[in-house]
Amino acid sequence: MTTTPALTLIRGAEVLTLAGPQGTQPVHADLLLRDGRIEAIGPDLPVPQACTLVEARGKLLMPGLVNAHTHSSETFFKGRYEGMPLETWLLYAYTYLSGSPIGDRLLYLRTLLLAMQSLKSGVTTLCDDFFDPMAHSIDRLGIVFRAYRDAGIRVNVSSAVLNTPVLDSTPFGHELFPEHLSAQLKFGAPATAADYTAYCQEAFRLFHGQADGRLRFAITPSAPQRCTVDMLQACHALAVQHGVPLHTHLLETKVQAVAGQMFYGKTLLAHMHDIGILDRHATLAHAIWLTHSDIARMGEAGCTVVHNPLSNLKLGSGLSPIRKLVDAGVRIGLGTDGLSSNDSARVFDLMRFAALMHNGPGADAAEWPRAAEVLKMATIDGARTALLDEVTGSLEVGKAADLVMLDLDNDNFRPRNDIAKQLVYCENGSSVELVMVAGRIVSQDGRLLTVDESAVWAELDELLPAYLQEHGKWEAANRVFEPYFAEVIRRCQAVELPGLSRLTPPIDSR
Repeated sequence: MTTTPALTLIRGAEVLTLAGPQGTQPVHADLLLRDGRIEAIGPDLPVPQACTLVEARGKLLMPGLVNAHTHSSETFFKGRYEGMPLETWLLYAYTYLSGSPIGDRLLYLRTLLLAMQSLKSGVTTLCDDFFDPMAHSIDRLGIVFRAYRDAGIRVNVSSAVLNTPVLDSTPFGHELFPEHLSAQLKFGAPATAADYTAYCQEAFRLFHGQADGRLRFAITPSAPQRCTVDMLQACHALAVQHGVPLHTHLLETKVQAVAGQMFYGKTLLAHMHDIGILDRHATLAHAIWLTHSDIARMGEAGCTVVHNPLSNLKLGSGLSPIRKLVDAGVRIGLGTDGLSSNDSARVFDLMRFAALMHNGPGADAAEWPRAAEVLKMATIDGARTALLDEVTGSLEVGKAADLVMLDLDNDNFRPRNDIAKQLVYCENGSSVELVMVAGRIVSQDGRLLTVDESAVWAELDELLPAYLQEHGKWEAANRVFEPYFAEVIRRCQAVELPGLSRLTPPIDSR
């Protein structure tokens, strides 16, 4: 295991600080790091005695990337599914009918694997919406924290809660599902707000602030339609008390938009507002099926959004109205979502897609995302969604030394025109040479320094086949529900919803 040197000087780099209005323009500078933080930035800094010297001429330094929304629970399902909208895909990736939760050792390795693949591609901060089917075990949550501590990554870990039965939050669900299948979707007594609050308080006591603040616990009610009002309000109270995000999925699909109108007589965003949980602590993943009123309300509340471009494309969920959100004052981060609905931990991929997928024929070219905006989404604005923007996301004196060094003598920057644009449109992670978290080198020349990758893969090669075979049996068992969820989707597509933002996908009433 490597340790953090007390003093490091990175000399002669091109530096993208992502701080202030000029932060996406590179400057030639040195960085002095002390005890895991940035002590000085400037040209020709003196070389202190007894410091570690890193020569960086011909290199680019930038803040470490922030993956603002992911699920470690999906890490073993990379490349397993396609051709499924969200409500169908959930049957297979999260199997309503299932056996015992994944074993403790595979739980550790699954979490570690996500951290490994993230760090090597330049991601220094993760927001892991960890889901352990219908259970909240402090011991198992501790395994997740241990894996992230061992990997050396910065992370917000939450333990997702939902306490509304599946069909109670599914439009037309009780109408469409026969009784014998409805009965199989009832999972016993739901979690209470009191029980979840007690669990979270224990998690804060045991895990929050570990590793010199690198590991944090956050609050994740799965979605407003999946939680009772008292649960949502209890989650909000916890987030405010501990100064952490209230991170939730919001309006990812047309089905969810219909759920708001059907169950609350309003949008799900308006429901959050009306019960008092929409404020600067609220981080909303996806936020696609928004009305104009929703967007204005989000700007007034100071909440943030995590845009998940690749997941939204793969599951056919639609386009988030990014320009309208930005114009309303909403800060936006980027998330891979889980490695089953995206199939990669690379945030560089997200940047390219986030910059391009909104450039459709119906959008004014003046409103298309620009590279500088997208770079901020992947760094400082992503950190804001995690309430970590005072800690990471930009290279500034006093902040954590979470950074990535890239080789500019690489095809991605040849010929060199505009570094910011080439990072967004050309870079794929192949230029990454060195990754630091809190001043500690965690990856260098494509090799992790915190984890024995060969040993991890040797163990996974031994353990994974039996686990995936067992999961395949539960996939087959859940297939019985698919025609009914397909009909839910079809009926919701035919429902007209007033006031949707222009960039929301058109309603197909066929």
